[in-house]
Amino acid sequence: MFYQLIEQLRIDTLQQSLPLIGAELTLTFAILLILLCRMLPVLEKIDAVWLAIVGVVAALIALRPFQPWAVNAEGATTPVAMGDLQPTELFTGMLTHDGFAIAIKTLLLFFLLLFFVLTKVTRLAAKYDSTDFVVLALGSTLGMFMMVASNHMIMVFMGVEMASVPSYVMVALQRRNRKASEAALKYAVYGAGAAGVMLYGISLLCGVLNSAHLPTMATRLSEVLAADSGSSEILVLALGGLMLGVGLSFKLSAFPFHFWCPDVFEGATSEVNAFLSVASKAAALALLVRVAIGFTTLPAQPEQVARQDKPAVEQVVTDPSEVQLVNFVDAKQADDAKPTETLAPARKFVCLLVAVIAVATCTFGNLAAYAQTNIKRLLAYSTIAHAGYMMMAVPAAIAVAEVSQDSARQAIAYLALYAVIYLFMNLGAFAAVAFVREAVGSDEIKDYAGMLRRSPTLAICLTLILVSLIGLPPLAGFIGKFAIFAAIAQAWNQTSYPFLMLLLVAGGLNTAISLFYYLRIAKVMTIDGESDETAPMQKPIGMIQNGYLALVTAPLVLLMFNWDFLNAWLLEAVSHILT
Repeated sequence: MFYQLIEQLRIDTLQQSLPLIGAELTLTFAILLILLCRMLPVLEKIDAVWLAIVGVVAALIALRPFQPWAVNAEGATTPVAMGDLQPTELFTGMLTHDGFAIAIKTLLLFFLLLFFVLTKVTRLAAKYDSTDFVVLALGSTLGMFMMVASNHMIMVFMGVEMASVPSYVMVALQRRNRKASEAALKYAVYGAGAAGVMLYGISLLCGVLNSAHLPTMATRLSEVLAADSGSSEILVLALGGLMLGVGLSFKLSAFPFHFWCPDVFEGATSEVNAFLSVASKAAALALLVRVAIGFTTLPAQPEQVARQDKPAVEQVVTDPSEVQLVNFVDAKQADDAKPTETLAPARKFVCLLVAVIAVATCTFGNLAAYAQTNIKRLLAYSTIAHAGYMMMAVPAAIAVAEVSQDSARQAIAYLALYAVIYLFMNLGAFAAVAFVREAVGSDEIKDYAGMLRRSPTLAICLTLILVSLIGLPPLAGFIGKFAIFAAIAQAWNQTSYPFLMLLLVAGGLNTAISLFYYLRIAKVMTIDGESDETAPMQKPIGMIQNGYLALVTAPLVLLMFNWDFLNAWLLEAVSHILT
């Protein structure tokens, strides 16, 4: 039996799992190559940032976002259309390979490409140790890839930590900056506390449900709820779910676990802030979708726990002595039980919990932004508010899933669409802040006075970005918010749950509230004139900086008029997420 297990593990790893993680392997190879260049005197002068850019492009090619790799029934790896990609479990159920993971990984890689270009434009990597900086960014992205594809609680925790720890160091790169050191310390301490709470919650959930595999946990949760085994067991599960939510809320900087965000954003460089606000949030939202669906939706085929191919499944069912290495007991018991749909209480609990946190997050973020005079702190609260907006799509998707899975998939696709638009908005905003900081030497909003005269291109691009962050037409931010609100309205129309209507009203009111503090910055730049207290322009903002801003601002205009192709691709990506 031991040799059979080893052989099955070899087949699962080498023939069926490794070919589907080409992007992760490419990024890992890029990290090793960059570190090797640092060790060898002959290669130490090679620019680590350019190597990273080449590695990211190679990872995008390996990922094949439009025709991803899939393993067929014969075990061969072949490219398929995005809509035809069936979810496949990798490494005996630890990770999953599906269209949703491909879509978010594509977003992360595209952002990483623009991020490294930004660091070249601002010469950030040249100011610090470029090798360390690049390796930290690539390593954190690998952790985010694990978060996006997590199918097991061990991978949930490992992914969150692997994404978080490098980001602590990235914040502290300014060694002689007291604010940066203080921000990094707060970030690390808060992150360690959140990780501990999350790990304890995971242990409670896995202990009660006797599994750490998400599809199997849903099946076990259904059995526990159907058996009505007692309030104490349900209470432990609820407590474990809340503790797990602490870790996810920390990554999302959601209320009330947002306290680290403003201080970290003020102390860190604008480039690092862009990384934290876009990449980290996109991965955390994808993980939230995974966990929420994992605990509220029964797997369509619970017996296919360890592998999607038919021969392995038949082996699990017919001969328990020759099963795969992980989850074989879970698979057999899930097949025997085949419980009825009893996850309605869990679905209601998750929906209400995420909805309350989403409303509190966007409301607090918008109200707290009013009093800010530092633009980095203001944008920190802006990212908190936008995390709340994007979280609103999750309870809508879960609530409507019991009525229409197509509507639930549409809500998840709209969440991904908002994340794509958010990439350009926040990357552009922090790029503009970085350019102004380099030219003026200040992050105070008052020092943006007269920017329309001093740097017209930057003022126009930043104004367009701010209007898009509000969600006003004719910019792509309007499409993002409208899509989220449309998903909530559709879910309310199909389920008549009152909290969905309250969610919609709260989203609309918060959009109106945000109008004032975003336009305040635009007013300072375009209407207010320079005064004696305005910091002078120490050097002009060059053509390369203006060109980069125009590059990331242009999609906000173009997507408003032609976003159907992106929506169609995302719909194909999520077409099998609930199966």
